[in-house]
Amino acid sequence: MAVSTRVLISGSGIAGSSLAHWLSRHGGFEVTVVERAPAFRPGGQAIDVRGPALEVAERMGILPRLREHATDMRGMSMVDGSGREIYRSTEHTLTGGELASPDVEIMRDDLNEIIQRARPDGVAYRYGDSVTALDDRGEDGVRVEFREAPPETYDLVVGADGLHSAVRAAAFGPERDVIRHLGSYLAVFTAPNFLDLDRWQVFCRAGAPGAEVFGGVMSARGNAESRVYLGFESAQPLEYDVRDVTAQRRLVAERVTGAGWEFDRAVKYLWDAADFHFDSMSQIHLDHWSRGRVVLLGDAGYCGSPMSGQGTSMAMVGAYVLAGELKAAAGDHRAAFAAYERELREYVADNQAIALTSRERMAARVDGTADAALDLPRLEDVVHNLRLKDY
Repeated sequence: MAVSTRVLISGSGIAGSSLAHWLSRHGGFEVTVVERAPAFRPGGQAIDVRGPALEVAERMGILPRLREHATDMRGMSMVDGSGREIYRSTEHTLTGGELASPDVEIMRDDLNEIIQRARPDGVAYRYGDSVTALDDRGEDGVRVEFREAPPETYDLVVGADGLHSAVRAAAFGPERDVIRHLGSYLAVFTAPNFLDLDRWQVFCRAGAPGAEVFGGVMSARGNAESRVYLGFESAQPLEYDVRDVTAQRRLVAERVTGAGWEFDRAVKYLWDAADFHFDSMSQIHLDHWSRGRVVLLGDAGYCGSPMSGQGTSMAMVGAYVLAGELKAAAGDHRAAFAAYERELREYVADNQAIALTSRERMAARVDGTADAALDLPRLEDVVHNLRLKDY
């Protein structure tokens, strides 16, 4: 491409940062990443890099760094509401699956920092701003309005801005038309290692079926801190402001306080956690991931939910394929977007299906059949069902 294609990526998470890396590396693209958060966002849950995503990381040149920053878990325990241990494993964990596998479990912020540090020159990150409106003018590009900056025109706009994507809302319509609620909510935040865990994680489910609460604590950063998971079931979606963090903290505290185990102790650290994040367990399903010059990537287009354990891998693989097809199409975004969907549709559908299996297994009461209730679905056939092209 003799003339650079101006690309705006909304969202600086794993998907957006990975796409920025590959577009800049291919050349011929002028890339800007806009991010609502005022700075690099710390925190987040332990996430997994599996299957073809490992190959993507290797091609990026970051796989050794990922392994250096792996969570290095030794195992897990499951306890009941009284704190009694009912299951223990040193072969797998709830967050990372089989410990003997080649997969890498890593903290979200560690992975994103590694990706961003590895990016080639030429990517501009703009924090503290977000997309508010899009006007796709066909051959004249997409006019983008921002919350803070003056409007600009780009050749292509990529929505990599998560489950509640502003780009998706502007280009595809209301979230309610494409979101599928999976019946629960989850909060994640950093706390001191108040259970004195040594590369270990403990999880608990308590309460009556249909109104259960669940929680977990895993050590992190060489046992210097922990990441806390607190969640609860809700068959129907809740009405709440996705930007009102104070209200979200209060909602979680109200739901899990008094549930037994270490829930009350964990809640004490919830109020001041700078990286507190709360959201529904939901998926996004769309007939098409692009419209005109606007395309969706990662959770914005095909969120699998944390229940799938595959969101990070889908984001990294999706970014690699989208960038590669844009390069291969030599500026023809229609051909590139169509090829992107052809390559990934089956892979995404299979990975989203994992969440439904996980939900069924986790819904099982732990009554002495802990293996059936706790084992993650076998992922081998799913995560390896995509052969990456060379672009």
